[in-house]
Amino acid sequence: MRIILLTHGGSELLIEQLVRLENIDIVGVFIEDVIAPQRSFFEKFKRSLKYDGYFTTFNKMILRYLPVKTSSEKELELISDLRQQTEDIAARHSIPVIRVHNYHSEESIELLQQSNADIAVIYGTNIVKEIVFSIPKLGSINLHQGLAPNYRGGPSIFWELFNDEKEVGLTVHFVASKVDTGDIILQETVPLSYDFSFDTNFELFLDKFRLNLKSACASLVSKAVKMIETGDFPRIKQNINLGKRYRLPLKSEKNELKRRLKARKKKLV
Repeated sequence: MRIILLTHGGSELLIEQLVRLENIDIVGVFIEDVIAPQRSFFEKFKRSLKYDGYFTTFNKMILRYLPVKTSSEKELELISDLRQQTEDIAARHSIPVIRVHNYHSEESIELLQQSNADIAVIYGTNIVKEIVFSIPKLGSINLHQGLAPNYRGGPSIFWELFNDEKEVGLTVHFVASKVDTGDIILQETVPLSYDFSFDTNFELFLDKFRLNLKSACASLVSKAVKMIETGDFPRIKQNINLGKRYRLPLKSEKNELKRRLKARKKKLV
């Protein structure tokens, strides 16, 4: 079975597991350069106020004029490192790496079609439209960090923590037009317990928690790919009337999570 991988990087563990599977041929790793929509300074300013608040926004503005790296610059460096690691692993296994500016460009679509893939694995990208995910013969599958259909969208783990869930889900599903609504192939759950040594710095906790999920995510996707290759796999329809599609939390919602974490900590004392 011919597979293509669409990723922004961080796919080393998945590639290592896929290459061990029999009858699986990774014919290309497609890495997209575009990681965020192009926005004007005014649009970025408004979004920052909405999601980060006044204090953080003005701090970011000041840092633009100081000889220090901003959070955005650090994030870009991290993404660049993850891409390079993915490229290195692919090269080690003689897997072609194709860098494209945007998955939805004419050039990219033509390259995807030329791969003649049976299936695409989407692993850490922006939202991919039907003109792309429908190219492979069997369609595309996606790894979603959330227990669909109850938790669709993102960001992963934040809303489960917000709602005081005791576990989070990992879902491998076929890609459909609406975000995280495609037929489910595999799911599993992982215990979620907040580490109060982080106090209310939930961002650091989430970063660590997500990092620790990488192995489980790679294993689940690898297992789903093998099931598809054998032809023995379920396609469980989602009832999208259950749960909801979550979106980026507003500054007020981030503050509310901190308040809830403080309240939960008091209960433990």
